Amino acid sequence: MAEVIVMPKLGNTVESAIILAWRVELGAPVRVGDVLCEIETDKATLEVEATAAGLLLARLYREGEEAPILSEIAVVGEEGESVAGFSPGAGSAAQGQGRPAAKAEAVATRQERQASDDPPGKVDDSAVKISPRARHLARRKGIDAANLSGSGPEGRIIERDIEAAIGARVSVTPVAQAMLDSGEFRLARKPSAGRVGKLDLAPADDRGDVTEIPLKGLRKTIARRLLESSQKTAQLTLNASSDASALQAFRRRLKESEASLGLRAVSINDLLMFAVARTLPLFSDLNARFENDIIYQQASVHLGMAVNTERGLLVPVIRRAEALSLSQLSAEARRLAGACRAGDIQPDELSGGSFTLSNLGALGVESFTPLLNPPQVAILGVGGISLKPVQAGDGVEFRPHIGLSLTIDHQVVDGAPAARFLAQLGANLAQIDLLAICM
Repeated sequence: MAEVIVMPKLGNTVESAIILAWRVELGAPVRVGDVLCEIETDKATLEVEATAAGLLLARLYREGEEAPILSEIAVVGEEGESVAGFSPGAGSAAQGQGRPAAKAEAVATRQERQASDDPPGKVDDSAVKISPRARHLARRKGIDAANLSGSGPEGRIIERDIEAAIGARVSVTPVAQAMLDSGEFRLARKPSAGRVGKLDLAPADDRGDVTEIPLKGLRKTIARRLLESSQKTAQLTLNASSDASALQAFRRRLKESEASLGLRAVSINDLLMFAVARTLPLFSDLNARFENDIIYQQASVHLGMAVNTERGLLVPVIRRAEALSLSQLSAEARRLAGACRAGDIQPDELSGGSFTLSNLGALGVESFTPLLNPPQVAILGVGGISLKPVQAGDGVEFRPHIGLSLTIDHQVVDGAPAARFLAQLGANLAQIDLLAICM
């Protein structure tokens, strides 16, 4: 009996995932535990393993499509078994909220037969390796299947290949056709309304190299969340700087310390997070989340750290950072950053933060305005270290200072407590060696 494979539950906050790539071809044998497909959530890239053994009879979602959590995504069974009762979204708690059900891409069997109402076509496709449903659609729409490449098993042309060919056909307005016939114009963009007009053309000699990159997956999620962040919060940024002399000196001492102490790998960013984790408990207004008109002040500091990856920005969370020693915090930060860049970070490790730190100083940025990571109410942006003139007695001397930019949600956080936090953080950074002792 055919068995269905469902999209597994991927943490408490993940509602759907995008099918990045199928690892098993239709009709191929599958064992329990085999990697069936690679998926991408709004947080990480993961693999889905088969929970049944047999032949892969159907893949209910195509690569690039989004499947709700716990929805049916594939069917495994014996050769010749019917998959008619399975469909995308079936069994999902989110059914009805996802995309419309699509036709399953199933293994061709001997039971397939050409529909009796197939109208005669103008082209002979009898020698083409094509499914009956695809042949019927091609003849009805006047598509020459002999000129198409199939995406089904062993290159077989299936219904979605015909649908793609239909979608690729566009009409051209008389004016645009005349411009194209002149040889002085070319098609510069995909027509938005399915019909090429003169606005879709550009001079033939204007060949700017353009790459179209659809917004999807993690990049699409980042775009949506940043837009929501700016639209649904009242963001106010306070800028300050702190004397970084002690920070640099302490970092040098750690780098030169005995290897047995395990402190050589501690970075400037680790010291910044350590100072933030020790300062935040004194400012509960900032160590909080704001959801549904309720402020949730956190007893512990769940510190988010912005990590740049090839897939985009991820923010893993260091749990109870205020209770960790400097070496423990540094080790956890390295572990989480490594998992983000390797693509195997767990969804739950990317949620539940109460405050976020984003450091662009290593990239030469002196200051910037960080955007909130809702529902958090504060985020600290850290810039680079540069020399700043300060008064010393009757003269002026230059000392290294690090830029600090604190963005708050002014709906629930006032400027005064935010300014006091920055002042205290600056003071703690200026004596980071003493702060580290008082653990």
